[in-house]
Amino acid sequence: MRAAVLHAPGDVRVEEIADPQITAPTDAIIRLSAACVCGSDLWPYRGIEAIDKPVPMGHEYVGVVEEVGSEVTNVKPGQFVVGSFVASCGTCEICRAGYPSSCVHRVYMSQVGTQSERARIPNAHGTLVPVPGMPDADLIPDLLAASDVLGTGWFGAFAAEAGPGKTVAVVGDGAVGLLAVLAAKQLGAERIIAMSRHEPRQRLAREFGATDIVTERGDDGVARIKELTGGLGAHSVVEAVGTQESMQQAIRSTRGGGHVGFVGVSHDVALNGQELFFSQVHLHGGPAPVRRFLPELIDLIWQRKINPGKVFDLTLPLDEAAEAYRAMDERRAIKAMLTV
Repeated sequence: MRAAVLHAPGDVRVEEIADPQITAPTDAIIRLSAACVCGSDLWPYRGIEAIDKPVPMGHEYVGVVEEVGSEVTNVKPGQFVVGSFVASCGTCEICRAGYPSSCVHRVYMSQVGTQSERARIPNAHGTLVPVPGMPDADLIPDLLAASDVLGTGWFGAFAAEAGPGKTVAVVGDGAVGLLAVLAAKQLGAERIIAMSRHEPRQRLAREFGATDIVTERGDDGVARIKELTGGLGAHSVVEAVGTQESMQQAIRSTRGGGHVGFVGVSHDVALNGQELFFSQVHLHGGPAPVRRFLPELIDLIWQRKINPGKVFDLTLPLDEAAEAYRAMDERRAIKAMLTV
């Protein structure tokens, strides 16, 4: 089958690799309908995360089940499914507590690779969710978004306790940040402040529910948030980047007693203990438990109440995966979808 493989920083090739096989009774094989490039895929692409051999890429996926192992009973061949970027058993104590992304049997799908024609899904019973039927073509981008970026943005807003009467600020205007805006709106936030310097992303943020745009960053961004909130800071702040500056900006933009939901994959982030102590903010985040939210998100998409697929502003065939990576690396695209 064809798959996108990273050979070295900046070197993505679509090439023939072995077809996936059922290796455990809990596995399923799906034929991909669409995949996409994630912001976290850019870390190894840029050489920030080292690789020592060619690596199949991708962890976001939707498609049709082709084969299931003997212990998989919740999905069957022919069903269209959405799965999380973390494969989880669904039955361990951590999964039952609502954190399948910390499942004791978890497998990050980036270890499998889903920018391909087919993929083996481990722990399929606890990972895959069938949709009510075969989706119309225009719903596929929305369902694909649910596999990671929508679920991650949703968890960011949920962890920040966005809700009625709350002011929510979102640090980061990538796909996750934009969908955190959408999530905050769905969760009933009264005011949503999107931090963005890019006009196309500002437009999409407003479409998703942002009431205010802040273009400043760092200390200036914090000052602007404080100015907009009577000097107090936001009740809820979503950190959707993963850098030292973004985490500091998120914590400092939060009022005492407020909540930070951090979902940007952290790189070289260190917290000042004394500053954290006196900030009196709640921190909650990490890899999003997407599987926990998938039934609700699929239902909202199926009823056409939300349109998260709008974050895909570039669609290319799988064979042009290298261009999809270049476009995102150069910020010519918010998020690139690959049709299979």
